[in-house]
Amino acid sequence: MRFAERAALEAPEGNVIKLDIINEVVNRTGITKTKAEMAVETVFECMKRALGQGERIELRGFGIFNVRPRKTGIGRNPRTGAEVAIPPGKAVRFKPGKELQTLQ
Repeated sequence: MRFAERAALEAPEGNVIKLDIINEVVNRTGITKTKAEMAVETVFECMKRALGQGERIELRGFGIFNVRPRKTGIGRNPRTGAEVAIPPGKAVRFKPGKELQTLQ
């Protein structure tokens, strides 16, 4: 079984995985798979680094990624019913752009 066929079996139907994006870059640009993988990985690393520093990422026509603080909360342990304190943290939020909102 070829690698692409095996990867297709691993990804649940309807989901796009990083390998799918890499293959699309290869098909559209004609560059080698190694270079396409480096390019996609570089984009994701830059996005992770920017979000880690609390920066906002705006991709016109796609959407906006930003980091928002998450409040302290109180949760419950489902087994015991005991209250558990949830510490404050940060969460990445995505707001789709107009083009994504109009998809049907």
